[in-house]
Amino acid sequence: MKLKYLFAIVMALGVSMSAQATENYAFDIKGQHAFIQFKVKHLGYSWILGEFRTFNGSFTYDEKHPETNKVNVRIEADSIDTNHAERNKHLRSPDFFDVVKYPVITFVSTSYEDKGNGKALIHGTLTLRGVSKDIAITANQIGTGNDPWGGYRRGFEGHATLHLSDYNMPFAVKLGPVSENVELFLSVEGVRQ
Repeated sequence: MKLKYLFAIVMALGVSMSAQATENYAFDIKGQHAFIQFKVKHLGYSWILGEFRTFNGSFTYDEKHPETNKVNVRIEADSIDTNHAERNKHLRSPDFFDVVKYPVITFVSTSYEDKGNGKALIHGTLTLRGVSKDIAITANQIGTGNDPWGGYRRGFEGHATLHLSDYNMPFAVKLGPVSENVELFLSVEGVRQ
């Protein structure tokens, strides 16, 4: 009889431990340990660098079942900043992001391919300027572990290339093909919830 109860306890613990295998993380926005940055060529002569300053997001992570990992990001379009007030104003206008009409940019992952050694390919849908397109983000896990405040963190970097013509930006046509590609760099530190 005791063996039966012991078996039931072991089974319950096993189910509990497997249920906890999926970890939920929130981007560390408060401590500003998350960045969404980009660079794009200006007429083919130089790079323009910028970032989105206001965003939030979350991700789930399961080391044993990486195919279940998920990422969700929400960006305030009017937080775009290229360190130049007039250019920022132009980027927020209908020529580019049209932030009054389309105030939010979202990314929702659809699949996660584990490439080994902390590397992954994250497929998902980016919705920008009312247009939803599938994109792929190459991701690399930077590190994971306890923090000095009693929490647990996991951090990634990611890279992706966007094409301005995919998102119906009228002024992008005037810039020509040399300014077509936007290189994204993401650095995200998540705090386990």
